[in-house]
Amino acid sequence: MSDVSSATNGGMRFPPVRKVRSDAPWVWLARGWADMCAVPAVSFTYGIFFFVLSLLLVSTLFLFDLGALVPVIASGFLLVGPLLAVGMYEASRRLEAGLPVRLADVALVSAQSPAQLAFLGAMLMGAMLIWVRIATLLFALFFGSQTMPQLGEFVPALLLTPHGLGLLVVGTATGGVLALICFSISVVSVPMLMARDIDAVTAVLTSIETVRRNFWPMMIWGWIIAFLTAFGIATLFVGLVFVFPLLGHATWHAYRDLVSGT
Repeated sequence: MSDVSSATNGGMRFPPVRKVRSDAPWVWLARGWADMCAVPAVSFTYGIFFFVLSLLLVSTLFLFDLGALVPVIASGFLLVGPLLAVGMYEASRRLEAGLPVRLADVALVSAQSPAQLAFLGAMLMGAMLIWVRIATLLFALFFGSQTMPQLGEFVPALLLTPHGLGLLVVGTATGGVLALICFSISVVSVPMLMARDIDAVTAVLTSIETVRRNFWPMMIWGWIIAFLTAFGIATLFVGLVFVFPLLGHATWHAYRDLVSGT
């Protein structure tokens, strides 16, 4: 008996979803590593681009005395990361198909469902903006009307004061819920929209079904993504040069393993 389920909702039939073992995320990571080693120039150039982009964004925040928002924006990166990694999905797809992989191929990806991918991207960007707004409201709730401090002052206040710890707990819980929602709707929908001519609603519902059917493997995968991304950010974004392409390649293999008929 095949371990594949096909979801149906309101007469709509979604791509069949496979059930995977709990160690599958480590297999995806290993395959992502193999792809990164196969096209190191393309992979690391992609990673360097987002490293530079991160530095420019952080520099802009400090320029406008918004350094305390750096942790908020950095954590928000997890929400839109699947969209930003489209180039790495294309690189892995081309490797799998035996096609050449050039920088132009990953920089100018020709998605099969571009309008639907843009729609999903707008949803993820909207989620990130909502997260930034929630974070600023929580700051006002716990710190009162005082202006947002610089990052060097904010971190000690966050870790060493009662209201700071309250903000940390509530903010982490709230951000975690939002991250779980975004992870569930995007974990396979973004590579699916890149590779298949399909609508965003079907892709999102398939992604949610994937998480529901493989809850523990997907939670492990989510924690791996969160840990590696946190490592990349904690190294002053230098680690993203390595982490970002690795996770991008691995996500393609997750999609290929999880969704049948791809």
